[in-house]
This record gives sequence, structure tokens and C-alpha cells, in this order.
Amino acid sequence: MAVEGLELAKACAKAADEIQAEKIRVWDLRGVSNLTDYMVVCSGSSMPHLRAIMRDVRGNVEEWHGAKPANAEGNADTKWVVLDYIDVMVHVMHEELRDYYGLEELWADAKELDWKA
Repeated sequence: MAVEGLELAKACAKAADEIQAEKIRVWDLRGVSNLTDYMVVCSGSSMPHLRAIMRDVRGNVEEWHGAKPANAEGNADTKWVVLDYIDVMVHVMHEELRDYYGLEELWADAKELDWKA
């Protein structure tokens, strides 16, 4: 059975944590947005760090659960990458862009989840 939803969001957050992504947050967007069910946002402090986070989230989630993103937008050079797993969107952002765009404020109505539990 394919992994989806909350289990996939937690796997993405765990993969990001293993490569020391910063400020990892997971939100339940069901009922708040029709874009996706869950959103994972994490930060990196440099271009090599962003590349490593992106690589490890993709690689580990595929290894652990066989799930691949349906689409990916951006790259480390743009300082913002989105991995779209349909039920889960993963935003890997440079810390400066994350502060500038304020996704936390944009999704303030969403419930934040404890992905470590």
C-alpha cells in the first residue's frame, strides 16, 4: 500500500531532520486549502545545504516508502524548492527567503502537527 497523508508528511520531515534542516514545521491544511492536505516547510542555511536537504528528502522517502514527488519546482540556486507529493507539499527554503515570504503567517489558520511524535 502506498504511503500518503500524515505518514508521508512525517517521513518528509524526518528525512529533512536527518540532514539537519532547520525550523522544520508540518501543517495539516485539510479544510484550509485545496492545494494539498499537508505542508512541510524547512530551511537551509546555504546552497549546498539546500541541495543536500532536497536530495535526502527525495532519496530517503523513496527508499523508506517508495514514494516519489509528482513534480518539483525550483532548485538550490533559486533558494526555494517545492517537492509535490500530491497529498504533501515540501518547501525547502533558504532561511532568508523563508523570513521574507512568511509562509507561517500565510497558513496561520492551519493546525501545526507534532511530526516527531
